[in-house]
Amino acid sequence: MLEKSGIDPNGVLVMRHRPWEPSLNLVFDSIAAEHHELFNCYQSTHGPRTEAALKNAKHLAACIRHDAGTAVFIGLYSVNGHKLRSAAEIESRELHQKLVQMGMSGDFATRRSDIIAEFNLAKTDWAQNWQQRMIIKWPGIDRAWYQWAGRGTFQVKAVNEDSVIQTEMPSWQQICPTWAELKVLPQKWQNALRHWRGIYLITDSTDSKQYVGSASGSENILQRWNEYAITGHGGNKHLQKRSPAKFRFSILERVSPDAPNDEVVRLEQSWKRRLVTNWPNGLNDN
Repeated sequence: MLEKSGIDPNGVLVMRHRPWEPSLNLVFDSIAAEHHELFNCYQSTHGPRTEAALKNAKHLAACIRHDAGTAVFIGLYSVNGHKLRSAAEIESRELHQKLVQMGMSGDFATRRSDIIAEFNLAKTDWAQNWQQRMIIKWPGIDRAWYQWAGRGTFQVKAVNEDSVIQTEMPSWQQICPTWAELKVLPQKWQNALRHWRGIYLITDSTDSKQYVGSASGSENILQRWNEYAITGHGGNKHLQKRSPAKFRFSILERVSPDAPNDEVVRLEQSWKRRLVTNWPNGLNDN
């Protein structure tokens, strides 16, 4: 495929990205599918051996892990040089810090060297219609996560009709994202949450303490959950004292889109009483 497009496979480095951090790996499909700036930040810096290989590449064929021995094609990137940065500069990047909040080990890409190459990777339109749909068989062992295209055979195992990394939205009763997942909610989820108003629950899985809240603003539940995604606490003093990394968010009850605010508040108070979430039993202040 590369040769037929006039691209020399010997200059193409193929990567099968798989975060080793469990929490980051959990949201990595969503990052690759809809948050390209985060994905590009993730693959713009590497350890010394990978860095040396990428310096000799003209293109990067980016894939992510799928099943054992397979990978999903995300896109072909032009390698447009690199800039040398200090470890402190790399770790201070806003996108890098967002990835750290999602579970990435902050010093993993920087702890082996004081000076790191930050690569300028530009996504091309090569095989654009097959991005997120093409599954390839990964040659050799999965641990060999980057290989040169010209030195191996990357067999196309399947081309799916739809994206294989964008999952269908579950019913509202089954939604239970973590705080990290709130930051990269799929667009379909955001569109639905924008129209849903009602009562939601935050559970701190470290000790099962709970907080009940309500949403009836201009963007309903999405608006409130976006606030938690940014601050981690949404202004609640008891949540402020806790790490949001172990928070899980769910919906207790949906109400009519035109339900008056006082009705939503009444339902919120009812759920607080039933679940006994007022302090000190729970995390609600009142």
